[in-house]
Amino acid sequence: GITGAFQYGLQVSIINSPAEYIKTFICETWLKRFGSPPSAEMITLMWSFIVSIYSIGGLLGSSSAGYLSVRFGRKQAMLFSNIPALLGAALMGLSRLCGSFEMIIAGRLFSGVCGGLALNIHIMYAGECAPRKLRGLIAITASTSIAAGKFIGFVLGLREVLGVEALWPILLAANALPALVQLLTLPFFPDSPRYLLIDKKDKEGCI
Repeated sequence: GITGAFQYGLQVSIINSPAEYIKTFICETWLKRFGSPPSAEMITLMWSFIVSIYSIGGLLGSSSAGYLSVRFGRKQAMLFSNIPALLGAALMGLSRLCGSFEMIIAGRLFSGVCGGLALNIHIMYAGECAPRKLRGLIAITASTSIAAGKFIGFVLGLREVLGVEALWPILLAANALPALVQLLTLPFFPDSPRYLLIDKKDKEGCI
């Protein structure tokens, strides 16, 4: 759950705290490029795009979750979701250093792809691996992981943690940590018995 639905909850909440800092960054970058400050409407438009493009990425990720989970297996598809997560974290973390607010937009798009993939495959993978008597308990890990992600996102956004002007790129790149945890731990997990039996026709592996 920490590396599945948690990613979605984290990215939903983590963008709220640095809102004013990102708007200031957009204004400063625009001024350096064009020699005049952007209008308030343009700043609002860019900020709205940064927030909403996560949903577009989520749609892309959710749409491809079914295909990837059948083509490569639930575990491999979960591992694949770390690629857009790390790419998005790198883009957002380096955006101020490179002087590009477009990198934040691209990073949010990739983070959305990760969230859409991780949320859907997490539910599928956990449900198929759970013993029958624990299936209900395991199924709710998706909702609890989303809630935990939102909570951690709000905590990281506090001024006493990463919610200050100097650290907002690190705050936006925080989703790299659960992605790295998953890359290090998930290879040791078994694959889904349902996937092995139905998609791979591997009855012995399923048993």
